[in-house]
Amino acid sequence: MTKPTLFITAGDPMGIGPEVLVKALKDGRVRRLCTPVIIGEQETLKKAGWNEDLAQLIPMDSPAPKPTQIGPSQWGGEISFKSLQLACKLAARHKAAVVTAPVSKQSWTLAKVPFAGHTEFLREHYGQTALMMFVSGKLRCALASEHFAIANLTHVLTKSRIIKAGKDFHQALKQLGTPAPHIAVSALNPHAGDNGKFGQEENKIITPAIKALRQAGIKTEGPFPIDALWDKHTQGKFDGILCMYHDQALLGLKLASKEPVVHITAGLDFLRVSPTHGTAFDIAGKNQANPASMLAALLFAAKSQNH
Repeated sequence: MTKPTLFITAGDPMGIGPEVLVKALKDGRVRRLCTPVIIGEQETLKKAGWNEDLAQLIPMDSPAPKPTQIGPSQWGGEISFKSLQLACKLAARHKAAVVTAPVSKQSWTLAKVPFAGHTEFLREHYGQTALMMFVSGKLRCALASEHFAIANLTHVLTKSRIIKAGKDFHQALKQLGTPAPHIAVSALNPHAGDNGKFGQEENKIITPAIKALRQAGIKTEGPFPIDALWDKHTQGKFDGILCMYHDQALLGLKLASKEPVVHITAGLDFLRVSPTHGTAFDIAGKNQANPASMLAALLFAAKSQNH
């Protein structure tokens, strides 16, 4: 049986992406399950221990000046964005999966990249859905909103947005092997708004969205206070939880998970998976980075493509 190809970006070359990627590729399970192709800056990957026996490399560079100190840079932004663009083109062409190492939003800004992050780029170019979801063992959660300031949430969260996220999450869970997903939806406010005492979003937006999802045939419950909801999910009472904003998902998941967390962008023309940490400039180049999340992302992508 032919092994699937994974196109893997090394992320911002000034961050820990090259290090965690090389460390993860040294795990024999990765190369047994897939053919890895790295897209990234050659010298930083070599310093991290890359060689041709680990994976094929498509080298990327930038005309911008290479920084002399570790941190956000135009150079890193241009290389990481160009790597992502090429990886996605190749994945779409070959019906393969993409695994992305961390990028720096500051570096992208310096490079004049017109996207806040991976998800926004992917949504615009490779699928209108691009649902941000996370997996750790049997724990699954997704976001109704992504990279927004807390102060803007009341404007961002609409009934239609929650309905779309719920439908996309339902479809993604089915693709991951749950035939009839049972989804729980989080509240936005403390105590689920306490019947309007702490905000009207539950009564006016979230509950009507849940009713619409039920009418669409999706088994949905809520809204639940987020602390109680994570407790229920870890006990196996739901197949996945739909959170209203970023930290509701990530804080609970990282505290509850017993296995490394993998980030998935569902609803694209291809599977995109990534670790859940950032560039960690503070430890870049010090051989201190833990590759567990990157390894989990590579193995998840490889196993998914083998199904």
